[in-house]
Amino acid sequence: MLLAIDVGNTNTVFAIHDGQNFLADWRCATEHARTADEYFVWLSTLMSLQDIRVTLDKVIISAVVPQAVYNLRVLSDRYFNCRPLVVGKPDCNLPVEVRVDADTQVGADRLVNTVGAFDLFGGDLIIVDFGTATTFDVVDTDGAYIGGVIAPGVNLSVKALHEAAAALPHVDVTRPQNVIGTNTVACMQSGVYWGYIGLIEGICREIKSERNRPMKILATGGLAPLFDQQSQLFDHVERDLTMIGLAVINAFNRKD
Repeated sequence: MLLAIDVGNTNTVFAIHDGQNFLADWRCATEHARTADEYFVWLSTLMSLQDIRVTLDKVIISAVVPQAVYNLRVLSDRYFNCRPLVVGKPDCNLPVEVRVDADTQVGADRLVNTVGAFDLFGGDLIIVDFGTATTFDVVDTDGAYIGGVIAPGVNLSVKALHEAAAALPHVDVTRPQNVIGTNTVACMQSGVYWGYIGLIEGICREIKSERNRPMKILATGGLAPLFDQQSQLFDHVERDLTMIGLAVINAFNRKD
């Protein structure tokens, strides 16, 4: 039974995969100082509450916070008696090529999303991931990762606007009823929502123009359903894309 772990800048997700399906997933705040024992108590408690009685004997980790990996390795060794696969390390092979400039470090989450997206939908994709940053990743016809775009994340932009302008409040990210706001909160929500719609449409349009071929647009991340309310924006929305990619990479590396 596989434990897939995705360490993001803001949250860390744990999911259990039985080889065919995901049985459960849980989320906690990313904290690199959290110990292996703390992870185990938290995870085993949640498994018990959901009456999940399985033996975890495989672990795969994707992390954009390198400091968090050490304690997750200890968790794997101490409690699951296994050596984890860590995406980006030499012993973890990818089923797709990475075609970027020499010595360029690509975030593990972006590579995992590429693998998951190609497995689900084939090539010629643009993956829009609404995380701490909003990233656009381009998947070639054969599934290779060939680069992308990094923009400030939606929540990060809202936080920066609030902190930089004393008179502006912090607002929730939501779709406003009207484009023209009639109060400060509505004006800010409209600027954030429609501003990011314009950003997504503009960047995807330019990528398609540069590639000069039809491309499908896939969205993932917590805010993807919100922006999918613009029904013509995305061809697919996949909440669990990173976990799917981790399961595919695990299967590729472990032929047993």
